[in-house]
Amino acid sequence: MSISSEARSKNELRAVALARRDALSVQERDDAARAIVTRTPSLEITSSMVVAGYAPIRSEIDPVQLMQRFAAWGAALAMPAISARDAVLAFRAWKPGDALVRGAFGISEPPATAAEVVPDIVLVPLVAFDRAGHRIGYGAGYYDRTLASLRRQKTVIAIGLAFAVQEIPQVPALSHDARLDYVLTETDLFDCRSL
Repeated sequence: MSISSEARSKNELRAVALARRDALSVQERDDAARAIVTRTPSLEITSSMVVAGYAPIRSEIDPVQLMQRFAAWGAALAMPAISARDAVLAFRAWKPGDALVRGAFGISEPPATAAEVVPDIVLVPLVAFDRAGHRIGYGAGYYDRTLASLRRQKTVIAIGLAFAVQEIPQVPALSHDARLDYVLTETDLFDCRSL
């Protein structure tokens, strides 16, 4: 079975972007997590809105301070939970200080007893991105499937979170790849909605 050139290209780009991200120091990661809060897009946040973040894995940028900013503006918070491989993500209510449990694939998530919610804004982790709002993840497709499913239900804003070193000139995007509305790094906010 041969691997398509798009998949091979994505794998190569993924490896390069992960190496760049992994090379950042702990201090650089901490500084970036604080900096993205100051670059938050101007969105009208109401108390009926749910913002879904994530528990960072590997060397991902930590979204918790940004999530706290959204909570201070009145939004409820959530985090994703993986129910099965090839399924969409479920989102469960969460607030800072709430305990997380180890999920089925070893990723921290709210316990199954937490209320399931449907987010209005999804903070999306990524490996690489381009300025058109295309992203490369780890290759399992969770966020592509989930964003497509959510967007069939209602308007959902997807904000990719990354370090500036994760930017690449062009992601080889496929038709099933969900585009981001914004990409937020420690140095820039890219509005991808009109591209």
